[in-house]
Formats: sequence, C-alpha cells, structure tokens
Amino acid sequence: MKILIAFAMAMAFAVPLGAAQADDLAPGGTLRAVYLATNPAQAVKDPATGDIRGASADLARELAKRHNMPVQLIPSANPATVIEAVTKGEADIGFVAFAPERVGTVEFSQVYMLVQQSFIVPDTSRIKSVKDIDAAGLRISGGAGDSVTLYMKRKLKLATLIETDNTPADAKKKLAANEIDAFGANRQRLTTMLKDMPGYRLLPDSLFGVTQTIIVPKGKAEALAGVNRFIDDVRASGFLQSAIDKSGIVGLSAAPVGSWTPSIPD
Repeated sequence: MKILIAFAMAMAFAVPLGAAQADDLAPGGTLRAVYLATNPAQAVKDPATGDIRGASADLARELAKRHNMPVQLIPSANPATVIEAVTKGEADIGFVAFAPERVGTVEFSQVYMLVQQSFIVPDTSRIKSVKDIDAAGLRISGGAGDSVTLYMKRKLKLATLIETDNTPADAKKKLAANEIDAFGANRQRLTTMLKDMPGYRLLPDSLFGVTQTIIVPKGKAEALAGVNRFIDDVRASGFLQSAIDKSGIVGLSAAPVGSWTPSIPD
C-alpha cells in the first residue's frame, strides 16, 4: 500500500517537460502568434484564398506543431502594435525586428533572420548607392517606427529624415509630390511598390540587414529559452532556410549561428 501511495504521489507531480513548456509558452492551449501584416518579409495573406504564407508564419506553425497545439496567426499594423499585443497578453509570441528603442516590455529571442533594407529613388536622382543617402539637402524617408527609420534617426548626420504613415500610398504620394528624395524599406516591399511606379528605381545595394526576432512577454524566461532552442534547431535542420526559400521574398537570409544578442550595426 505504501508503495502504491508513493507511486501515485510521484505521478501527480510528474508533469512531462514538453507539456510544462507548452503551458508556459501558450497557457491558453493555442499558440497565438502576432506578425507585422505590412511586412512581406514576415508573412503575406493571399487575397484569393486567405491563406497566410511566409517564413514567420511557417515558423509559428512549426513551433505550435512541436507542442501539439493549434496556432492562430494574428496580423498587426506596425511594430508597436505587435509588441503591444504580446505585452498585453493578447498574443503569446510576436515577430518583430529588434531595435534598442523597443527594449523594455518584452523579451527578445536570438536573431533568426536578416532582412536587407534599401531605397527607392527617382530615375533622375543623383543617388546611386546607399552611400549617397546621407548628404546635405536630401530628404530621406521611411515609415514611422520602422526599423530602417529608427536606424536612420541614429545614423543620419546631414540629410533630413521625413517619416511616412507606414503605407505605400503615402510614400508614393510624397515621392510624386517631390516632398522626399528617397524612401527606405525592405527590398521586397520596395520591389513590390516599383511594379506600378514607372520613373523610379531601387538602389542596387543595401543599407543593413534588419535583425528579426521572436518576442515573448517580459519575465517568461522558460518560454524564451524554449524559443531560442527552437531557433537553434530549425536553423541546424535546414527548416529555417527552407521556409525562407519557399517564401520567395527578396533580400532575406538566415541569421548565422551565434546571433544570440540582437544588435544594430554601426
């Protein structure tokens, strides 16, 4: 009898490690993953089928699959609202680029992907390379709160920074009205914009690679550790590179091994 009681007590406290990790990651039993809907580097929604596809969407589905739970993909308007959703508990994880200005209310994973940033300029522009962007008299633009804009706030010394409202329409309007000389974003977003912008071109080089991370709520150390182990595994197995290749998005690359501390290049 004593043996049976001891066994029953042991079983009562023996929570499988996987189940414990799943509960910490997504207490509600469904992995709610919020992503930036305006950033094709993360994921895009097929207008015909409604399917969400992209590297970040594939990663969210794979993470949920490994914890034997369903996934809910939640589109969000901008990086601030992605972070807000995770902070408020409206999402369990979020896909967002690391920036020093965003530290404080969430925990950032290691870097899993780099997204190259460049600029659209008029065909007649004297700007031939990203090296020409920071010059006196130039008005350089990026979406409010975007990684490239935060970067330029820190780095531009001579050019004037003008922010758009995060929509391609506003960027196109400002370019057409000669209110800005160049608009910066990730290469895929710019490539898509150029499809109906005759008279403009994409610079051939990139300013820098935005460090993409997965965020979890502040203080959830076990969830963060699990996400970091997951990133290590999908990188080593080739799943991450496969997801990037399958997305068909321009200017993406898997972050190299050892990209533990998110950083912005000097």
